[in-house]
Amino acid sequence: MATQDRPLSPHLQVYRPQITSMLSILHRITGVGLGAGTLLIAWWLIAAATGPEAFDTAQAFIGSLIGRLILLGFTWALFYHLCNGIRHLVWDAGYGYDLDSVTRTGWLVVVASLVLTALAWIAGYGMRGL
Repeated sequence: MATQDRPLSPHLQVYRPQITSMLSILHRITGVGLGAGTLLIAWWLIAAATGPEAFDTAQAFIGSLIGRLILLGFTWALFYHLCNGIRHLVWDAGYGYDLDSVTRTGWLVVVASLVLTALAWIAGYGMRGL
């Protein structure tokens, strides 16, 4: 039996990217991002419990442009992970495996995560009166 130089299992260099593969990769990336964002929130809470100087430092970073961009990314990752998790729950129930449903729900997850992020930020700034 002749051996060929080919991968033992499929990987990204073999297959053309599809919505399901990209959303799967993005789900993993947002999971890591949520872990890192949780550390940021923990730092903010610990600083609040530590005292005014520590809280002012944490608040200055989080309120800066880079801090707000990180919070925006964290908010989107949270909503994306939530929506995609609901999609996976539906799959676990045995529904939505046909190709049209997979594609449609994949795009629905992307759009819903963006809309929910925008609504959360609009509500947040609306409550601040800015």
